[in-house]
Amino acid sequence: MSKVEEFNAYRAKMNEKILAEDNRVLKRFFNLDTNAYQDGALDKKTKELLGLVASMVLRCDDCIAYHLGKCFDLGVSRAQVFEVFAIANLVGGSICIPHTRRAVEFWEALEEENASN
Repeated sequence: MSKVEEFNAYRAKMNEKILAEDNRVLKRFFNLDTNAYQDGALDKKTKELLGLVASMVLRCDDCIAYHLGKCFDLGVSRAQVFEVFAIANLVGGSICIPHTRRAVEFWEALEEENASN
């Protein structure tokens, strides 16, 4: 299983377990998150790029991988994603560098997976 497939499978499995508990607050939070990233005054692509910057500054590798996947699916280019990495490091400081390394690794896994399909 590839890095991307492993991440997506684990996320789906655990989200299913979380939502199966039928906790109203958690379900509402998941719904809010889903709806926040829909097209509005800002398009989905812009919102995902913003989510990626925020995730990098907050240093959440799972969130970074998630937003990278969404950005990839929405047609964000390698050059665009590296500009996002630059902004995140500028805002977040050198503490973001290890997360940038892992983000580049995940982006390359997305590219490799797409090339083999």
